[in-house]
Amino acid sequence: LPVDGGWRARGEKAHMERKNEPFAHDADLAWEPAGEGVTRKILTYRDEVMMVRVHFEAGAIGPSHSHPHIQCSLVESGVFDITIAGHTERLVAGDSFTVPPDAIHGAVNIEAGVLVDVFTPMRRDFLPAMSAG
Repeated sequence: LPVDGGWRARGEKAHMERKNEPFAHDADLAWEPAGEGVTRKILTYRDEVMMVRVHFEAGAIGPSHSHPHIQCSLVESGVFDITIAGHTERLVAGDSFTVPPDAIHGAVNIEAGVLVDVFTPMRRDFLPAMSAG
């Protein structure tokens, strides 16, 4: 194998080309719009699981929604009011939460910060339509 283990040079891969790769370098991944005051980076993923970093500007809202995926999230930084199935708690850096499939949930950012979300199975709807297969 080549010195790089057969992987392309960092920074050269589109989402679908990164599927199933064991490593993702944050500095090489682009932020994508995900709502007003919200951006996200798709980190590592495969069919069974996906990890996403989501940045919220102060006051940004992740509107209430549901999806069939299980979601586990870590508050990497900032302060968030997280609502799951009608119950709201204020979470700070280091706190975490789990969202069951189809539960209505949302986030209100109190102090700018980042959530790290893990979904199972992967969120195909986060990928461009032509490469979501």
